[in-house]
Amino acid sequence: MVNAFACHQPKGPLTSFDYKLPDIKPDEVDIAVKYCGICHSDICMINNEWGVSEYPLVPGHEVVGVVSYVGNDVENLAEGQWVGLGWHAHYCNHCNQCEVGDHNLCSQAQGTIVSRHGGFADKVRAQAASVIPIPEGMDYAAIPPLFCAGITVFNPMVQFDIKPTDKVAVVGIGGLGHLALQFLHSWGCEVTAFTTSEDKKKEALEMGADHALNTRSEADLEKSTGAFDFILVTINVALDWNAYLTLLAPKGRLHFVGAPLEPLNLQALSMIPKQLSVSGSPVGSPTTIKRMLAFAKKHDIKPIVETYPFSEVNQAIERLNAGDVRYRVVLSHDVN
Repeated sequence: MVNAFACHQPKGPLTSFDYKLPDIKPDEVDIAVKYCGICHSDICMINNEWGVSEYPLVPGHEVVGVVSYVGNDVENLAEGQWVGLGWHAHYCNHCNQCEVGDHNLCSQAQGTIVSRHGGFADKVRAQAASVIPIPEGMDYAAIPPLFCAGITVFNPMVQFDIKPTDKVAVVGIGGLGHLALQFLHSWGCEVTAFTTSEDKKKEALEMGADHALNTRSEADLEKSTGAFDFILVTINVALDWNAYLTLLAPKGRLHFVGAPLEPLNLQALSMIPKQLSVSGSPVGSPTTIKRMLAFAKKHDIKPIVETYPFSEVNQAIERLNAGDVRYRVVLSHDVN
């Protein structure tokens, strides 16, 4: 029996919920959950903002725990091993994308909390291909957000061959942005943080930004005209994106990992003369997640987290909804 926390209707509170898992498949593993992050995507699923939620819904897709059982065909994982599980819990493993290592782009990939029960529980089950071993020596309690937020900002660095000599701007210093600053700084880039919060300017510099500018300041934007090779957008609100295109150097890229709900109002004539690109990306493949974890360990990159016991999950969600969190929330079981 799995002991979990589930919501039973859109925007409803999470309550205790027990359910029984079916017989384990040969390519699956069970994970005894020790820690689980709360991501904005969990909130979207709780509220059914994407129209794909099924209730009762057990959220949680930033899982860190210990393998408690392995299927008969699993060879790369062992009981007692510390592992992580992110947005995806299953891949088809035979489409063109999976065969070339782009499992995150598999059209049949299954979300950990989409038509499945996630990690707000004492146990979660997933296909072994989606379960990632955690390097020894990492802070297990702090790293759950790396399995969604971390890989979301790290993936485009790999996909678009960001160079250490590039000048990069990060728009929004929150759950995604504070990790992007750390990764890009350690990558070697000259990093500028764009934020509307004066309080976050100092924090951004402490996290690795070389410069911190006010998004609402026309003067700050004007003095950055043509300055950046890559602008990473981590927010989900609409801005004047044509103004941000003017900040790009020739062949520069405006890239979205946050998802503004409004259509992007972009003028082709803002892009054509300088051969600019506009793009977006999801979480990364298992291979890229492993690479991210190795990089994070080497450079001691950690999410800044607030920790709550699982029993206070609703209070933690309230704080997250109120925007009071610096910068991610992690739920914890007693690991002793």
